[in-house]
Amino acid sequence: MSDTTKTQLDLELTRLTKRIEELVLVLEHLKDENRALRARHESLAGERASLLHKNEQVRTRVEAMIGRLKTLEHGT
Repeated sequence: MSDTTKTQLDLELTRLTKRIEELVLVLEHLKDENRALRARHESLAGERASLLHKNEQVRTRVEAMIGRLKTLEHGT
């Protein structure tokens, strides 16, 4: 193997090593971002469930009030 070929291979190896290191950093960043998004999703899902429950409670109370008003209306 000539010195020129060896130097070219060394340069290519250095370039590939640097690229791999960059990709590892991107991967770590994406893992962190994914973890944060999953946590946010879980939080929002919990909040949604809570809001749906509260909405159902309010709907039930409003229906009960309407029923009482209709009873009062027909009773007078």
